[in-house]
Order: sequence, then C-alpha cells, then structure tokens
Amino acid sequence: MTSDKPIVESDIPVRKLADDFEIPVLGLGTWELSGGVCEKAVQTALESGYRHFDTAEFYGNEAVVGDVVTGFDRGKLFLTSKVWHSNLAFDKVLKSCRRSIDRLGTDYLDLYLIHWPNQAVDLAETFRAFRELGDEGLVRSFGVSNFNVNHLRKALPICAELGLSLSVNQVEFHPGLYQRDLLGFCGENGIAVTAYSPLGLGRLGDDEVLADVGGHYAKTWAQVSLRWLLDKDLLVIPRSSNPLHIRQNMDVFDFELSEEDTKRIDALGGGWRFLNPDIAEFDK
Repeated sequence: MTSDKPIVESDIPVRKLADDFEIPVLGLGTWELSGGVCEKAVQTALESGYRHFDTAEFYGNEAVVGDVVTGFDRGKLFLTSKVWHSNLAFDKVLKSCRRSIDRLGTDYLDLYLIHWPNQAVDLAETFRAFRELGDEGLVRSFGVSNFNVNHLRKALPICAELGLSLSVNQVEFHPGLYQRDLLGFCGENGIAVTAYSPLGLGRLGDDEVLADVGGHYAKTWAQVSLRWLLDKDLLVIPRSSNPLHIRQNMDVFDFELSEEDTKRIDALGGGWRFLNPDIAEFDK
C-alpha cells in the first residue's frame, strides 16, 4: 500500500498486546458486509478516524476492504483477518494467509486468528504455521477466535513451546453475554479479549436498563454497551453499515460508567448467545 491519501487523525486509544504490538481498542467489524455496502462502511469509518478493520477469508470481503484502504499510510492501519476452521492444516494455513494478504493488497497482517477451533486438526500444526508466518514477516500478532477456556488451556502450552505469543481471543461478548470466567482466564494469561457482536446484533436495543443508563450520560444504548466493554478492558469491533452508527460507535471515549450503572449492566449478563453454530467439535 502506498501512502498518498491523507488519513484523518484518530483519537482512538491503543492497547499493547502480549507481543508488544499495539492495537486500537475500537475497530470496524465487517462480517456480512459485502460489495458497495462494505465499501461505503469502510470508507465512512476511515473518514471518521477508524484505523482497525476486522475481516476474514470466510467473509468474502477482504478484496473490498483492501481496495478502500489502499493508498493510506499502512503504518497507521491495523488489519485483522482469520483462517477458516477447515483450513487449519499447516500448508493450508500458509496458503490461506498469503491469499488473504494478496486480497487485502498489503504486505502483512497486523493480526491473524484461527476463526473457529477444529478438533480434527492438531493445534500444533496450525501454530507451527503461525510461527513460520511470523518468521517470514507476513503476520505481526497471532490469536484465536471462539475459543473457550478448555481450548485455551490446550493452546497455551503449544504456543509457549514454539515461542509464539497468543495475543488475542475474539469472542461474542456483550451485556447480554457477560463471559466472566473466560475474561478472567484471558486476563490471567495475558490474552486480550476482543468482543465481536458487542451490541448483540442490535437485539439489546429494547433493553430498559441500557436505555435508562444511556439517559444518565446523554448516550445511546449502543454507546453504553461499548463503554461497558471498554471499561472491562475489552477491545470492541462493532459492525455497522449505517454511517451515523459508525460515527456514534466512536463517540464513547468521553465518559465512564459509574460503579452503580456498571453493576446494573453486569446483572444483565445471562446466556443471550446469538451466534452458536451447530458444529459439535467447537464445544469440546
């Protein structure tokens, strides 16, 4: 990517990962965004000060994201992609990653994740491929997505043996799905947690507690949800194709929730899991 396009200065804070690379705490999720809708969303996000864009080979939109961000200063962007669960064998990982890099029109990925665990493939095989990608300079940081505590307990010793930092676990996390145990385990092991679907696919919009808390700060229920996650030291990647919502999702750094309001939202966190594919091996 060349850097001949001016980039809007960003006020989004960054967090240092276990491997010492920095990641913006807020990014744009692009799941289910495609074509012109995806293009407009990424463009709006860039113009609003976003730097962090999350995609995956499974999304089928890497080339669209790449086309929009091409020409901007690569050093100021943070690009995440993921390898699909059927491509976790050593050679397939290498091929998938290189194809993602080509589609994004970049020389490297800032973060590369296992999209879903797959018990049919030895994790050591996948992480050996990650190690090679890192050694070749094709990926800076590595992580996983949709890993529970049992998955992480299997992964961490393998990564340690390979000298590979497991920097991120990206999971569904929002006020309706407060994964306390997972968040605690990740914190104890230096793994940053990224919340995907941090607004519960929009299904939390009718919640009276979120609306009431929002009224205390002149914020929307969505902004309150994002602030609640950020206050718990999570990274957030809300997806939206609505220009207003994309901009509003960034307007969450000028307030903090009170202890009382935080406790009210904490109490919502039942089992409102909205993304739970029927693939048995994921839960082992």
